[in-house]
Amino acid sequence: MPTLDMLLGAGLSLLFLVVLFRPLEWAYPAKPGQRFFRREWFIDLCFFLGQYLLWGGLVFALLIHFADRLDGLMPAGFRAAVAAQPWWLQAIEAVFLSDLCVYWGHRLQHKVGFLWRFHSIHHSSEHLDWLAAHREHPVDTVYTMGLINLPAFVLGFPLETLAGLIAFRGLWAIYIHSNVRLNTGPLRVLFGAPELHHWHHDRDREAGNYANISPLMDVLFGTYRCPDHEPERLGIHEPIARGYLGQMLHPFVFWKRGARPDPDGAPEPVRLPEPAQA
Repeated sequence: MPTLDMLLGAGLSLLFLVVLFRPLEWAYPAKPGQRFFRREWFIDLCFFLGQYLLWGGLVFALLIHFADRLDGLMPAGFRAAVAAQPWWLQAIEAVFLSDLCVYWGHRLQHKVGFLWRFHSIHHSSEHLDWLAAHREHPVDTVYTMGLINLPAFVLGFPLETLAGLIAFRGLWAIYIHSNVRLNTGPLRVLFGAPELHHWHHDRDREAGNYANISPLMDVLFGTYRCPDHEPERLGIHEPIARGYLGQMLHPFVFWKRGARPDPDGAPEPVRLPEPAQA
């Protein structure tokens, strides 16, 4: 059960994110007129609370467990040399390595049906803002966080370096989902922007922009996409339950035999009963 400290921490985190991102969304909206309490706001709040109160600690424990088991894969001398590098060089190397792993892992999530079952939960949101960034199945979180962190653990990057990058990536992930459109000019190719990730959430399952922090991987591998306007429709083609419990169970529902395929080639899943919402 969540403790009082966990509840207080989740509340303070929610307040911090509101104070940080809500003024940006008000001043530089990607889609003007989108309400704060938009449709499915409560579902995304449930995902936020689930991450902070239930799944976040479990994901972190799994990462530490696997990192310890993989500790001996690289020679101790190599790991020591990596850890002895200047912090800024470690950061550049860790970002490049994790971006490369996440890029190809993310493309697989859109190609492989089993991975898409879990990843489609994240894409089911039809409105993007800072809160929608938290709509993610915990199995999908384990997969993504493993790609981001385990290779760096194996190579010997210190936990202090990775902890800072994990915190930065968390805020960055929220930022690129926010209802914000800032004109960053040519810097957008180096550091990314919300409008790039908004196009990734277009209903076209292969819309591109799979990179994490820097879009360079998309530029290198031909999946960079940056129209001068926002996508018309976000979300997914296949039907999905519109409640927290239904979306958590969605990946485990067996596909109906002979179901009509969706336009992206995935069979239509069984629609779950809608759970009652408070």
